[in-house]
Amino acid sequence: MADSSHGHTPAAWTGVTIAFIGFCVSAVFMVLAQPVLVWAGLALAGLGGIVGLIMRSMGMGMPKEPTDLTARREEAGAAQR
Repeated sequence: MADSSHGHTPAAWTGVTIAFIGFCVSAVFMVLAQPVLVWAGLALAGLGGIVGLIMRSMGMGMPKEPTDLTARREEAGAAQR
């Protein structure tokens, strides 16, 4: 797992940061008994996922592997078994 760069992209970092802030906002307002603002924080957390997907579609996420590379990796894995 250390050799992969899973999640080390601007899209992933931005989406997770926005979601984290949303969950923190929601937690604070849950303690303060403000249900409308709790839901607003959860909406912000959901927005983080949407922003991450949009950024990934704009090319700021991990590039997809070519299908021939995937096929060669599966063949190599099958040969080792």
